[in-house]
Amino acid sequence: MVLEQFLTGFFGASVVEIVASVSGFLCVLLIIKRSIWCWFFGLIQVSLYAWFFFSVKLYSDSGLHVIYIFLQFYGWWNWRNNSNSGQASNSLSIKFTSPKDVLFWLSVALVSASILGFIMNNYTDASFAYPDAFTTATSLVAQWLLSRRHLFNWLFWIVVDIVAIFIYFQKGLYPTSLLYFTFLIMCIVGQYSWWQEYKRQQNAFA
Repeated sequence: MVLEQFLTGFFGASVVEIVASVSGFLCVLLIIKRSIWCWFFGLIQVSLYAWFFFSVKLYSDSGLHVIYIFLQFYGWWNWRNNSNSGQASNSLSIKFTSPKDVLFWLSVALVSASILGFIMNNYTDASFAYPDAFTTATSLVAQWLLSRRHLFNWLFWIVVDIVAIFIYFQKGLYPTSLLYFTFLIMCIVGQYSWWQEYKRQQNAFA
């Protein structure tokens, strides 16, 4: 209780938000390194954020993180069974994402966001209904591409992070805003890192 009061007063945030933010940082760091342990910290992050976002009326985000819970297990299973050498870390095979695939998944995200945003805006008291719906739909697309080890999943995450930073800052969720700003930088690094690894893998099989 004392620790929670101190953190709440100092950061203007709850312990739940802080722990979720730290877990999210570790998750993305391990994704860049292609370590299967990313899914462990990801599970902690999304479980906490599912409750936290509901408490601040970001309902689309809350529902998204409930779905994320199941996707963490799928991602772990897929990575575990698709490494190059049977090892779970740093040997992960990466798939190329064609421009046609990128356009298709972007269209899926935009249509889904429009439908979800309309529902949230007209039938709930959700905050930032359309931007929140956009980050939700695009995050699901990005998570699916990440779970399937697609090279350009990072492009979708970059767009999500830019919109999410705006939402969370406006809501006064400063640790989460800082987390997503960090995510933005890490996603740029991740895209470069995965691109270099993809080229290395292509050369190895040439």
